[in-house]
Amino acid sequence: MRPPPFVGALASFAMAMSDKPYGTWESPITSQSITAGSVGIGNLKVVSSLANSDENTLYWTEMRPKEGGRYVLCQYATFATTKNERNAVDVSPQDANVRTRVHEYGGGAVVTGAGDGAIFYSEFATQRLHKLSVLVEGDKPSILSSTPITPADKPYRFADGVCSAQHGKVYCVREDHTNPAPKDVKNEIVSVPAMPSDNDDDNIQVLAMGNDFFAAPRLSPDGMKLAYITWNHPSMPWDATQLKVIELASGEEACQDPQTSAHTLIAGADEDTSVLQPLWHPLTGDLYYISDESGFYNIYRARLQEGTDASSVVNVLPMDYDFGGSAPGWSLGQQGFTFLKDGRLVATYTKNGQSVLVVANVMDSKDGPARDVEEYGMKHGLPRQFGGVVSGTTKTNFLYFLGGSPSTPTSVYQWNLDQPGEPAEVLACSSNVSFPDTVISTPQQISFPTTNGNSAYGYYYPPTNQPFTCTTEKAPPLLVKAHGGPTACTSTTFNAGIQYWTSRGFAILDVDYGGSTGYGREYRRRLRKSWGIVDIEDVCAGAQHLVQEGKADPDRLCIDGGSAGGYTTLGALAFKDVFKAGCSLYGVGDLTALAGDTHKFESRYLDGLVGPYPQDEEIYKKRSPISNVDSLSCPILLLQGDEDKIVPPNQAELMHQALLKKGIPTCLKIYKGEQHGFRKAENIEDALDSELAFFGRVFGFKPHNGIDIKIDNIK
Repeated sequence: MRPPPFVGALASFAMAMSDKPYGTWESPITSQSITAGSVGIGNLKVVSSLANSDENTLYWTEMRPKEGGRYVLCQYATFATTKNERNAVDVSPQDANVRTRVHEYGGGAVVTGAGDGAIFYSEFATQRLHKLSVLVEGDKPSILSSTPITPADKPYRFADGVCSAQHGKVYCVREDHTNPAPKDVKNEIVSVPAMPSDNDDDNIQVLAMGNDFFAAPRLSPDGMKLAYITWNHPSMPWDATQLKVIELASGEEACQDPQTSAHTLIAGADEDTSVLQPLWHPLTGDLYYISDESGFYNIYRARLQEGTDASSVVNVLPMDYDFGGSAPGWSLGQQGFTFLKDGRLVATYTKNGQSVLVVANVMDSKDGPARDVEEYGMKHGLPRQFGGVVSGTTKTNFLYFLGGSPSTPTSVYQWNLDQPGEPAEVLACSSNVSFPDTVISTPQQISFPTTNGNSAYGYYYPPTNQPFTCTTEKAPPLLVKAHGGPTACTSTTFNAGIQYWTSRGFAILDVDYGGSTGYGREYRRRLRKSWGIVDIEDVCAGAQHLVQEGKADPDRLCIDGGSAGGYTTLGALAFKDVFKAGCSLYGVGDLTALAGDTHKFESRYLDGLVGPYPQDEEIYKKRSPISNVDSLSCPILLLQGDEDKIVPPNQAELMHQALLKKGIPTCLKIYKGEQHGFRKAENIEDALDSELAFFGRVFGFKPHNGIDIKIDNIK
């Protein structure tokens, strides 16, 4: 199945050229069309059959805004007549929500393993781990059972595991909220019996404990070793982690000492290296992982020496590019490389805004780098950006991954690397809504000068809507977007939320400010002790660069961002005189409040970004927008979820009160039932339409079919 064509799909919308002010253009990309036929696709899994190792089943999760943001587990099934428009059938129960809250950001909610085709998932409402038995016969799936295998009435969360049919165990991360204060929450690696009859505390064994965080437990092919990642406060996973290995006694899960200090250290001994995504080679038994010790996230191989703790380590793909996918470390279950059936390594990195897929022979490389390295990209029929690669156990070397382009929504691809000359096949697409190519803006990667002689990066989207032009204004309004994290990055895969703006006459600059991932360790570390300085300088420099290029109106510069991007937004408005308006989505206004009121995963994040608290309390206050309201003078829209545990609602409420008191035009909208980020269709729609209406009031234009918005203190 191919993705919906984005060419001429709404031909009836075409019309003669019309000269209208920027921001007022009529667009088919409405907020309702964005949520109507779109889902979020992720978490690809391939499950092999015990009866026939050459058969496999492809699964993924779908986040459905029209179902209140519910996550559904889907199975690819071309033969089923009841399949949805993505050639898939729902295999999780109708009332299930396949989502975990480990680290609050979740990830790794689906657990699979080689052997019996078993699949497990975390249920959002209870956070219990469920075993799912599915049989697809004829035209629809039959859920034989969905049974919890972890205890009821326990404040546990489970994620990021692997199932062993050999041992009848699920090895995963457990987060224990018995004592809910962030400093008292415990994270561990545990083994859970896969049989529902054994679901009590006594049968869950702790395999690794003693550190603040754990991730990615991965079982060796012979079942005798378990690798995992661990780290401690105040580090984040992109700062300093360690890769360790547990020796399992006689292939059983019992280890002599669960204290992680007793386990074999493979990488991260210098306590200043980020190690991520361990994966055992299925044929050689070597342990592969991603490390930034070279200055970039490269892939390493450790050959564990028999009978000793020593290992031979080599960088198998030394390059000045980051492997591992976008924003590695933020969510669990990420995997930026895999192995084919014949043992070749497959990995991805991004170069000049485009993904590159690397296929390398690591079987014959002995103790050196990989051999016979081949690279594939757009000219080979691959999408512009992709990630999340998984391989299938098949007679051919099939590869599955998520990908997209500025004009193509995220899709599930299948590529046969036995026939690399053939283009990758699209199995499923995240959207069934089509737009004409005449309204799709194609981004251009730009670099621009910023402070201290450095350069920063971003993607510029020009206003695009072929029926419309504007000859009465010298340049369009510019909306600068600051991504979250802040240790994250943006993407050029089709983003209807960006096209919503460009098709109405806005220019967009999506900034990868200093501190973003994907540009090497030095660039990522620019934010150390400098959050609220470097990021703000970079978003302002990007806007000013486009003004100098004649691509943006200096009197209509606005900025928005969510979470950490919301903080950058508020900071740019408070500390600089560049932007004329802004919108903060669940953003941070008070750094001191965030330091004392957030979840465990990020409770010491600010130590590295700002400084230790409360020792550096004065710096926190100095960099908090809410402490600098006197310097604010432009309108601000605040959008917030009422169940946000990461940036609590009081951040937006306090900011709103301060703005009201000073008489600054402002509006606060709090959406019920939303956590960190909006998942419900009606709230996604209202947030987009409200932001457009807000900027329309501020800049004096009336959007086509816009909504009304109440703004306090506006004349």
